[in-house]
Amino acid sequence: MQPRNMSMSGVVDLAAVKAAQEAKAKAEQARAEAARQGGGGAVTPASLVIDVDEAGFEREVLQRSTEVPVVIDFWAEWCEPCKQLSPLLERLTREYNGRFVLAKIDVDANQLLMQQFGVQGIPAVFAVVAGQALPLFQGAAPEAQIRQTLDQLVQVAEERFGLTGLVVDPDAQEAPRAAPAPAGPHDAALAAAVQALDAGDLGGAIQAYQNVLNDDPANSEAKLGLAQAELLQRVQGLDPAAVRRDAAEKPGDVAAQIAAADLDLVGGHVEDAFGRLIDAVKRTAGDDRDAARVRLLELFEVVGADDPRVTAARTALARVLF
Repeated sequence: MQPRNMSMSGVVDLAAVKAAQEAKAKAEQARAEAARQGGGGAVTPASLVIDVDEAGFEREVLQRSTEVPVVIDFWAEWCEPCKQLSPLLERLTREYNGRFVLAKIDVDANQLLMQQFGVQGIPAVFAVVAGQALPLFQGAAPEAQIRQTLDQLVQVAEERFGLTGLVVDPDAQEAPRAAPAPAGPHDAALAAAVQALDAGDLGGAIQAYQNVLNDDPANSEAKLGLAQAELLQRVQGLDPAAVRRDAAEKPGDVAAQIAAADLDLVGGHVEDAFGRLIDAVKRTAGDDRDAARVRLLELFEVVGADDPRVTAARTALARVLF
């Protein structure tokens, strides 16, 4: 497999000047808050390489990317090129000594993340800088080319976002692990749902999350898990090319727009998914309009109520409805 996108040229496209300024400001605010809370101290070399799953992605990647660039290695146990690339990335991470952190994501256990990043094959390497995702390359690549890409990443992170990396102390001690929180009444059911999701048993995951919600309708983890599992179940087996062709040829067909919006969201095109359904609500009436509105609300659940894209889309929906 030949490497692709071995450059940082996509950074300019993904981070326009205004977006970069906003991201830099957010990064500075996050670092200031971490400093007030006693964070920002030296880290150990071992903490520069971390395993990340869907549950910890926001904390370990998105939040961490406001302090230091996070390079993401999408891999799998059965992937032979991964067995060459992953050790090289780990060695380079230690060599760069805190200029970036390496997050390793097993695609077999975290298919939603794979789909959200639009990963078509592995190994695939991305970076997240101040909350913005940047594609780096796909496939095994010579070390010299990887170094060049990492050098560009570090430069962009520092010049555009003010991220100078972490202080690494070889003698620093790992922080003691906090005692595990007492098991909640639904922890076993939620764990079963996650296991079903990881195994590709979407029906089983949906039922497990629904069982939790039947007993605890306000359970936020079950709500999010159910919305994600239902979305994955809806797009399973769809022909993306056919769905997008139908949506383009039939702008008034609400079912076609809903299917395309689902694919948009799974592919990580959040604003496109929201905009498509808001347009459908705007130009339809009756049952069609309600179907588009309901699906939009369901996609809000997948992304999360606190996401600024959801806030903006809710405002746009209100303008259309009222």
